Amino acid sequence: MSTGASPSEIDRRLPTPAALHDWVADWGRVVVESMEAVGDFAIFGWQTLVWTFIKKPQRETILPNFYQVGVLSLPVVALTGTFIGMVLAVQSHFQFRSLGLETQLGAVINMSLVRELGPVLAATMLAGRVGSSMAAELGTMRVTEQIDALESMGANPIHYLVVPRLLACLFLIPALTIMADFMGVVGGYFYSVAILGIDKHHYWHNSEQFVGSFDFSVGIIKSLAFGVAIAIVSCHRGFHCTPGAEGVGRAATASFVYSFVLILGLDLMIGIALDMVYYSLWPGGVSIAI
Repeated sequence: MSTGASPSEIDRRLPTPAALHDWVADWGRVVVESMEAVGDFAIFGWQTLVWTFIKKPQRETILPNFYQVGVLSLPVVALTGTFIGMVLAVQSHFQFRSLGLETQLGAVINMSLVRELGPVLAATMLAGRVGSSMAAELGTMRVTEQIDALESMGANPIHYLVVPRLLACLFLIPALTIMADFMGVVGGYFYSVAILGIDKHHYWHNSEQFVGSFDFSVGIIKSLAFGVAIAIVSCHRGFHCTPGAEGVGRAATASFVYSFVLILGLDLMIGIALDMVYYSLWPGGVSIAI
């Protein structure tokens, strides 16, 4: 008894020309829409940067954004920075104790904070707390036609709404990063010395040996790029919000998701570039020895 499929059954399993055409058309539509979205975002970002240098924003528009981005974000950044420092101490101590490197704990914690975790932590908090708020606020203005009203009165919406938010993120995220670094260092020191019993002299001595001004500068440079990305992505999502309350919610969610992905991508690219600069200036680098 034959168990093979008949020719008619095989023909039904093969994709028909119409189905293949629909599959190619769907993928083509996705590619075209993606390219349009990237191009629209690039144009929006370019217009924002141009208006930043063409005309200074008014004091009445920039000060509230500075307060919203900087002052109101400070407590949550400081709190999360403290806990991140203590978490680093807990996780690193277990591994370093098995290698007999407990005294090197300060170098590892502080290096991780100033180069990576401090900038990324501050940027993530900014994207979640401020970026989503920007997208929701501008999305509501788009839905209620307030942005169209600005254009009808002769004001440029990008200059009036986006540039102050960009400057607030650009100028204040380094301060938030420094606060996250400082509180993380304090939290890591407290847990390492007071709880784990690490000698404080060796803790600070090793930190001084392996953490330098270049490492601190790396974190600040990263934070500047993160601030620009968060502001442009959030404002772009708000400006292109779809109508309705659901559209505003999607804009707020998308602003955080896109900002976070962009933060990680920029962190990787900037980290690679700055590492190349570092090893070109100091080929030997530094190492943690027993």
